[in-house]
Amino acid sequence: MSTDIAPHSDRTPAVAGSAAVPRSRRPRLAWMAGRAPARPTPAAAAHNVSAATAALLALVAIGAALHEPVLIPPLAASAALVHCAPALPLAQPRSVVVGHLLGAAAGYAVAVAAHGSAWAAALAAGVTLALTTLARTPHSPACATAVVIVLQEPAPGRFVPLLFGSTVLLVLTAYAASRVRRAAPRYPAYWW
Repeated sequence: MSTDIAPHSDRTPAVAGSAAVPRSRRPRLAWMAGRAPARPTPAAAAHNVSAATAALLALVAIGAALHEPVLIPPLAASAALVHCAPALPLAQPRSVVVGHLLGAAAGYAVAVAAHGSAWAAALAAGVTLALTTLARTPHSPACATAVVIVLQEPAPGRFVPLLFGSTVLLVLTAYAASRVRRAAPRYPAYWW
């Protein structure tokens, strides 16, 4: 008699092609480990955090010199991506710069049409997600840029150039930081 269900066994292979390990010896929460990235070395973590923090402090210094707020929450998220996950498509220069500009465009367009409500902000985030997906520039912090624009309504003539310059600065600091530490992954994986 044949069945489609494998007979229950007390021993299951831990890894394909390896010897079977009794269930009692496997960690109970091994399934939660899944495909999580490896923990960075202390040196790599310190390097990534220091570089991201330095880039954000540079944005604050530029803002103080211009008497304008340059550091906005989406840029902090972008700094975390480019410095701590430099190989992700979300962290590539094309996605960072174009993604934020598309987010700004969507934010201003929705703000004009629907004004500064939370509903309009949510719509702007969705429009940004659609635009960045279609443009092949995925960058989740860009959705937050659209939300900031709808809720805060900054003057576009002042905000957009600062946003563009800030994203370019983040990309350049990530490029430089990836070349300071020998073992650091090279950023970017691709420019365009």
